[in-house]
Amino acid sequence: MITFGLLVIGGLNWGLVLLGWDVAMFLPETVTKVIYALVAVSALVELFTHKSGCKCCDMSSKPMSGGMGQM
Repeated sequence: MITFGLLVIGGLNWGLVLLGWDVAMFLPETVTKVIYALVAVSALVELFTHKSGCKCCDMSSKPMSGGMGQM
């Protein structure tokens, strides 16, 4: 849950940057770097551990109904 929350924060931050509003300009540089580092570590944790907890990525279970390959 922590990694998911940090990834959401990171995604929202990038969305705001796209709109021209960077939250980092309101925080001290050290705090910004710590937050960015935590978001990056969260992304790596999700990348390497996601499959073990994701029901959609579990290939051993039966296929989901209504998939694109079924007609």
